[in-house]
Amino acid sequence: MALKATIYKAELSIADMDRNYYGTHTLTLAKHPSETDERVMVRLLAFAIHASESLTFTKGLFDVDEPDLWQKDLTGAIELWINVGQPDEKIMLKASGRSNQVVVYSYAATSNIWWKGIANKVERCKNLTVIDLPSEATEQLALMAQRTMQLQCTIQDGQIWLTDGVTTIEFPRETLKEAR
Repeated sequence: MALKATIYKAELSIADMDRNYYGTHTLTLAKHPSETDERVMVRLLAFAIHASESLTFTKGLFDVDEPDLWQKDLTGAIELWINVGQPDEKIMLKASGRSNQVVVYSYAATSNIWWKGIANKVERCKNLTVIDLPSEATEQLALMAQRTMQLQCTIQDGQIWLTDGVTTIEFPRETLKEAR
């Protein structure tokens, strides 16, 4: 018998002063049986950073041909493709060809090793941005994971804070590759 996804529900309030975006989203996230709380919460953080009415979670780990999140225009063309973790170069090259903008959020302590091995293979992807989140912050974020959550995200001057009302986490980021 196949294992089923665990469902997480989050009410996420976003105040993004850098993009002048303010909104509250009621989100449902399916956690794949092989997925960690840390990965689920990094997906949620990626949503908060890029929030819009058309940004959606995809099948992700359930379907290797889809990113973790994407934003499509009214014609169905992919405007934004977001992957979490350490995808291989084939996935990033494919995403770069199918989408206007690709963003990868890596978060493991081994991200620098992964990036050194893959950087030259994806250099030609002009629409690719790779951002490394410190593992200390994402490990703290994993502790916020609950089946039902109420979270607030504030973004100002490039700084990101996420809170559950008890704990507040700041997310410094290192851009490993910037889209040109």
